[in-house]
Amino acid sequence: MTQISYRLPSVEVDDKAAVQSLQQELARWFDVEFSIYDGFTGDLLKQGAGQPHLTQTVDRDLVQACAERFSPQFLTGDDYLELYALPVRTRENRRYVAVSAMLLREVDPTQVRSADLVRWIATARPQNPATVEKLGLAVFEKLRAEGRWRKLETEVDSVSSNLTSTYEEISLLYALIENLRLSKTDEDLAQLALDTLDECLPAKGFAINLLAVAQEQEVTYKYKARVADKLLLAGECDFDLESFGRFVEHVNLQPGDPPFIANAAVTRDSNWPFGDIRQVILAPLFEGENLFGFIAAFNHSRNAEFGTIEANLLKSVGGILGIHAGNRELYRRQAEFLASVVRALTSAIDAKDPYTCGHSDRVARVAVRLAQELQCDPEKLSTIYMAGLLHDIGKIGIDDSVLCKPGRLTDAEYEHIKLHPELGHRILADIRQLGECLPVVLHHHEQWNGKGYPQQLAGEEIPFLARIAAVADAFDAMTSDRPYRKGMPIEKVAEILQRGAGEQWDVQVVDAFFSCINEIVEISRHERENLSLDVEQWV
Repeated sequence: MTQISYRLPSVEVDDKAAVQSLQQELARWFDVEFSIYDGFTGDLLKQGAGQPHLTQTVDRDLVQACAERFSPQFLTGDDYLELYALPVRTRENRRYVAVSAMLLREVDPTQVRSADLVRWIATARPQNPATVEKLGLAVFEKLRAEGRWRKLETEVDSVSSNLTSTYEEISLLYALIENLRLSKTDEDLAQLALDTLDECLPAKGFAINLLAVAQEQEVTYKYKARVADKLLLAGECDFDLESFGRFVEHVNLQPGDPPFIANAAVTRDSNWPFGDIRQVILAPLFEGENLFGFIAAFNHSRNAEFGTIEANLLKSVGGILGIHAGNRELYRRQAEFLASVVRALTSAIDAKDPYTCGHSDRVARVAVRLAQELQCDPEKLSTIYMAGLLHDIGKIGIDDSVLCKPGRLTDAEYEHIKLHPELGHRILADIRQLGECLPVVLHHHEQWNGKGYPQQLAGEEIPFLARIAAVADAFDAMTSDRPYRKGMPIEKVAEILQRGAGEQWDVQVVDAFFSCINEIVEISRHERENLSLDVEQWV
């Protein structure tokens, strides 16, 4: 007789463990080992110990049909032997069919032609088909229930993981939105994004490229605009500005474009010029048609592929950063326009009265020094500086013959010139951004004893910054040359201020003046043109 050799197909390690576990489970119930087949291909994966040869050669179509019907059944046989098949599915989407020969009754070995079957019959115990079917159905339902339970466990784990990931994503977006303040720089918000992204996006490295938004000479007020491109990096990200620029140029994203995603299908191509990048997402930072930069994630942390979920998260982060950059840029341009208006008005005052040219600038700088001495915060320093520049803007409405008169003024002329605080207030009243300056413009000629103008306010009724401006204005007026007199010596000015403290001026402000008198004298002697209206940049 010719010996037939049956070669088993190769089986993955995970399959071997699953097959062995299934054999052991069925052996506990049926007291026999089953041969295990692949339900998809019909291939024998593992022969059952003690099983006859015919359990190794079951027709593939029968195996596949049993796996597809997913119901235990007798496959084939004769009056004393049948093959019993039990289909099994796993949570890894594997399909197996367990097959075992079942002896249905006692058989005379001399009536059996196959020596292999004779050996098997000698050790096998007859089984009742109905009992086999009932037991098989019970085991089948048990295995199916366990499979469902494992599937539910997997789904719960997946949902839990997704919820955790979603929570981290929402937390990141919420943190960014919470920090959408104009006082927060682009760099600060971008760094916050980088510090948090690695917790919710599986990438080894991140980069945010912020583009320049202004020329050096444009940066004059309130917020320091970015005048050069900046690159922020986190994790494993071997880029500098130049190499990142080449990468961005290669991808060629425009405002409004969807994120660029590249995985192995793209990066393994010989034309891909960035060998260290295996997976990447690149999204633009934009607002409207304005491009402010790019955000990128490089190389999946599990060497998997980036998909739409990761791309949408990066797109959302990029959208928030772009909106913030757009808002800051809009505010900066408005602030620049306001600064230009203030400079133009200051120039108009100087042109109106050439004898007091530079007076507004000196008053503004002296007022800032006094405010510093009085522990004013940075916001108030900027306000008093701008108010100092504009405090005499109402003189635009004063007759030139009065404003530029070389001699002393008549009473009528003096009453006319006293109108300039109210005129200035009316000129600036409709400019919302100058609202904080209006009290100084209107009240810088009020006196502590209530004998000033225009409203005869007294003491602390006078706005605090207006009291500061009053001392600064008086100091510069007394020390400056006029057509009808020379500027007073500093000793004389100091005497007048000392004598007027508590009468014409606030004692607290006069004390501050004497605390820094040397610096104030130095300020008055030097012109400083084109200072930023953001006082923090130069104090």
